[in-house]
Amino acid sequence: MKALRVSELSGDLSGVSLADIDVPCLGAGEVLVKVRAASLNYPDLLMTQGKYQFKSELPFTSGLELAGEIVDASPGSLFAVGDRVMGGAKTGAFAEFASLPSTALRAIPQRLDFAQAAAMGAAYHTAYVALVQLGRLDAGQTVLVHGASGGVGLAACDLAKALGARVIAATHREEKLEALRTIAKPHAAILNTGRFREEIAKLTDDRLCDLVFDPVGGDVFDESTRCVTFGGKLLVVGFVAGRIPEIAVNIPLIKGFSVVGVRAGEYARRFPERGKRVADAIDTLASEGRIHPHIDRILPLDNWRDGFEAMQRGDIVGKVVLVP
Repeated sequence: MKALRVSELSGDLSGVSLADIDVPCLGAGEVLVKVRAASLNYPDLLMTQGKYQFKSELPFTSGLELAGEIVDASPGSLFAVGDRVMGGAKTGAFAEFASLPSTALRAIPQRLDFAQAAAMGAAYHTAYVALVQLGRLDAGQTVLVHGASGGVGLAACDLAKALGARVIAATHREEKLEALRTIAKPHAAILNTGRFREEIAKLTDDRLCDLVFDPVGGDVFDESTRCVTFGGKLLVVGFVAGRIPEIAVNIPLIKGFSVVGVRAGEYARRFPERGKRVADAIDTLASEGRIHPHIDRILPLDNWRDGFEAMQRGDIVGKVVLVP
């Protein structure tokens, strides 16, 4: 089968290439999935550089999440041949076939096609764990979402709106503001460069934000500490800006807010029952048509580099989906 393999770690994707490898064999409790669509996530890019917290042994097949059809199932697995499924693991999605534990998959909600299903998983799981499980989001609260044009940020905007929050979508690129207004339909869209606290204060009548969703880090985190209301939460999702910020603990003490680390995948692994409830809640919202994964572009797997480089440049709004 054709698979996207990482043979060496590098900053320029020089260690990544398409290769012909054997179709994986089934282990106990596993199923073989014919991959119909696979979604590109920022950790996929980081893993080609060796910068992600999970380090896979080289060489490995890239790709966190997929959607497809079961073509073979070992005895005792949770699915049957022909079932439409979505899910994944840390690697293996960018290939024509993937062998996975059946527990790593779930049925695709009927409203979703394969591309939408592949685009929904990790992004919405991260957003839900951050905003609902850890942030305790209530209807009527104000949520500031940084990196709002990315897959995870756009999912956070979509989810927060579906749950009745007032959303302020933030990006560092002016040319993305109109796309954000059209796609995310937030209450406001702003640039998060420089001192944006004053604009947040105006938009909220000085009440500031109950939750700040931050996958960016760096200067954005620093300024966001001035945008959280008393009793609010600053949700640390990642550091795509590159610099891991630091904070003096007297700041959250005096301002009365919490800094909360978000590791959605680890959350589900440590608390599997809670993880299942998160997945069920997301699937229900999708089935009811209340959330809508946005896909920036669908590319054939042969054009994988175009997707990776677009993510590296920050040129996308939503998710990139690769189709084997």
